[in-house]
Amino acid sequence: MNRDSIKELLQQVQDGKLAVHDAVEKLKHLPSEDLGFANIDYHRELRRGYPEIIFAEGKTIPQITGILQSMMKRDNNIMITRATPEDFRAVQEIEPAAVYHEQARIISVIRKKPDSPETDIPVVTAGTSDIPVAEEAAVTAEILGNRVNRIFDVGVAGIHRLVGRIDEIKQSRVVIVIAGMEGALASILAGLIDKPIVAVPTSVGYGANLQGLTPLLAMLTSCAGGIAMVNIDNGFGAGYYASMINKI
Repeated sequence: MNRDSIKELLQQVQDGKLAVHDAVEKLKHLPSEDLGFANIDYHRELRRGYPEIIFAEGKTIPQITGILQSMMKRDNNIMITRATPEDFRAVQEIEPAAVYHEQARIISVIRKKPDSPETDIPVVTAGTSDIPVAEEAAVTAEILGNRVNRIFDVGVAGIHRLVGRIDEIKQSRVVIVIAGMEGALASILAGLIDKPIVAVPTSVGYGANLQGLTPLLAMLTSCAGGIAMVNIDNGFGAGYYASMINKI
């Protein structure tokens, strides 16, 4: 439940269209629901603006579908991250309208379209190999109600490619920058624009990339101001955080 649905519920009671008892029944699972293996936080959208997200990795298919079926009793949009094609097939049997975003590894069930800010969120990658993490960030931001401008493969090996897109990047409120290898792109872009950057180090690279540790440390030690970071390969975290900034 979100603010609008609670206001509508209370208005129905006030107008005599809904009995108090029925309203109580609708509200009784508002804080949370204990499924035994999961405790679903239905209060989260009211409290934070976004519903709880299902992280599929490490969960069994019955656990994923059990959470899904419980959440579908409400009107929330549903997002399942780090999902496999097998997860999707099981979800689709329950909800045929579910969509699998293959590169992002996200399953979405959109039941209501969120309001969208006027500004796009640019998702900028250093290389093509960073696109799977970028898609996780982009699809997350889109499901949460943002328009996304994908700007891929504009890394430091050919910096003129980035310079050619600077004007459109400057129109945003926040930028997501995704880079593996040495992770220099976030620092370079932060020195060229006056917008906050959400940096995502990726595990893309040769041995000394250390599975993303090298770009993570490079982004942390950047001399350019205005960079915040999420964890290695955490496109979801970047998309979520950027959405919060874009909607302020």
